[in-house]
Order: sequence, then C-alpha cells, then structure tokens
Amino acid sequence: MYRPDHLTLNLSGKLLSLERPIVMGIINVTPDSFYSTSRIAGESELRERIDTLLREGASIADVGAYSSRPGAEDVSSQEEMRRLAPTLQILRDEYPELPVSVDTFRAEVARWAVQEYGVAMINDISGGALDPEMYTTIAELQVPYVLMHMRGTPQTMGGQTDYRDLVLDILDYFIERVGQLTELGVHDVILDPGFGFSKTLEQNYELLARMSDLQTVLPLPLLVGVSRKSMVYRLLGVTPEEALNGTSILHAFALERGAKILRVHDVAPAVEAIRIYEAMHPYELKDGAIHYAHTNKSKL
Repeated sequence: MYRPDHLTLNLSGKLLSLERPIVMGIINVTPDSFYSTSRIAGESELRERIDTLLREGASIADVGAYSSRPGAEDVSSQEEMRRLAPTLQILRDEYPELPVSVDTFRAEVARWAVQEYGVAMINDISGGALDPEMYTTIAELQVPYVLMHMRGTPQTMGGQTDYRDLVLDILDYFIERVGQLTELGVHDVILDPGFGFSKTLEQNYELLARMSDLQTVLPLPLLVGVSRKSMVYRLLGVTPEEALNGTSILHAFALERGAKILRVHDVAPAVEAIRIYEAMHPYELKDGAIHYAHTNKSKL
C-alpha cells in the first residue's frame, strides 16, 4: 500500500522530484488571515507576490481563500470560488511554469479549480472529513492530495485536543484515510501533521519532536506548515510579524525529521534552511562520532 520510494509528484503531467526538500509558497487571498502582512489585495500585489515566489525559489504556489485560523468566519463555496478565480486565472495565463495547489476542503471547489484553471494539487486541511465527496473527487481528478490531520472545524478545533497518545492517534487517522484513498486509486498522497490544528502549544512541539515516527509506519512525503503560527509567536511572546526567526528554527528541526515540503509565507529563508540542512546531510552524529555518509571515515 505504501511506497517508501515515492519521491516524485505528478503535477499536471510534470514530475516534481522530492529527492530534496522543496518550498511551497503561500498566496493568501483571504481578507482575515491571522498573518495580516500575507493578505493580498489587487492584481499588482498578486503579481508582485508571484514574482517573489519564483525569484526566491518556490516550487509550488498554494492559493487559499478560506481562512483556517481558530474561530475564523465560515464562507460559502461560491464566495471561496469568487475569491480564488482572479488569482487562478493570472497564474494559469501568465505563470504556467509555476505549479499551483489550492487550499480547500470542498470537493466542489477542488473540481472547479482543477477543471477550469488547471490546478495541479489539492491541499485539504480537513483530511476529507468536511466533505464526503472529496476522496472520490480527487480519485477522478487524479491530482496529488495533501491529507492533513485536524479534528472538528476551524471554528471548533481549539476544543478538540484530548489524545490518548498524540502521535499514535495521528497515525491511526492517517492509516485509515490513506487506505481509503489508495482503494479509490489516488496515487500521490502527501501527509500534513497539522501543526496548529486541534493541538495545544505543547502538543505542537511534541508532534514536531516525534514527527519522524510518522514515516516509520507511513513512508509518504511529509508537508510541514509552521510558518509564523501561534506555536512560534505565543511561545516567544511576539506577533506573527515578528515570528520569522522562530519559523526558520522550526524548519530546520522539521527537515531533520523528514519534511519534504515546507509550506511558508517567506520563501527565501526556507530555501536557505534547506541549503543549510543539505550541507549537513552527508554527515551523521552517532555515539559521539561524525560518520560520513559517502565514505568509511569517522572523526571523533
């Protein structure tokens, strides 16, 4: 069922390698995102944002029109599509080289985005729980699917943080859903542990510390989204606007624990984190000694 060698994504017929970690840059077209600086208003700001993603090295753009911050206002699928349409049209017509993901939990929106605008991936914060048609829709569309862990809805998730064992419960959640997707013929599944969703501040850090355990059982690509989230700014007593340094530190830990995709507001710092991680990658510290991955040498 699971493929540990599955290191490519089929994005509208183009294969994207995950042999090395990549960056997914956020394009936020919601008016009420928790990180106010990320909100985009107007076509000139949008083009500037897309140009920045490309210049700084993003491999995928993730477009969202429904705020998932705790307590966010619900909006209709029609309003979600209305917000998405201008951005998706510009991306399709003017930036065809940049693969696009849409952040939605609605099958109707997913189908519309793929069929009307050639969107290459669907990023579902609910893991299929908020729309029973999502899995069959993804199977019909045959696009990569980001399966995220969350309990409840963005409006209720803050009160659903009671776990027997945090990581084992998340594994059970993923195993059941990956099995359903596989039976339906979905080929490219990416796992998102859901930092900040249905988890306390302390649980977010426990999850990050134990994240590599997920791939012991489910060797599928891991997407990590911690960019400027409350697990950074609440811990440090700062604002989201001041949380970049903490975000970069978390990215380093996530890469060490197997992250293949970093979903970020700030592309350049994430690309730098990957470059630094890769410079360290050939060396492993075991029993107090540095072991060289490509040689038999070791140094005390």
